[in-house]
Amino acid sequence: MNMNTKCTLFLLGTAALTLTWAGVARVTAQELDPETKARVERFEKGPATIDVSKYPDGIKDNYEVFSTKCAQCHKLSRPINSDYARPDEWSRYIKRMMNKPGSGISSTEGKKIYEFLTYDSSIRKKAMLDEKLAKATPEDKAAVETKIKEVHDKYDKK
Repeated sequence: MNMNTKCTLFLLGTAALTLTWAGVARVTAQELDPETKARVERFEKGPATIDVSKYPDGIKDNYEVFSTKCAQCHKLSRPINSDYARPDEWSRYIKRMMNKPGSGISSTEGKKIYEFLTYDSSIRKKAMLDEKLAKATPEDKAAVETKIKEVHDKYDKK
């Protein structure tokens, strides 16, 4: 087998693997249960940006990381309009996204995204957060409030 034939076979094999992977990813997205699929569609119908003009500069920087990294795989409206508001919900969500093949989200970027979403939820989703905290145990409520305070203390001007 000559070199041209070997190169052609290699390229065809690579293309086949790429198409197979794309097909697997598409099938997985389509195989969401109807309830989850409806929930995701509802989130994606809302706004895809957040006005961060009144947020601290560090949080604005983190918003840029969030916008850049998260938009690689899905619409930004999905996390922006989701029913996640507690830091632990964001932590789980971000870890799940970081573990997706090709996400390219480093642990440093994941932390910035977490801090942005935690901060933003404490402001923009305050009513939702308060409702969730009202149903939490005193220990859980204290833990959530501590995590939110840590993020605010890091970014808010004193």
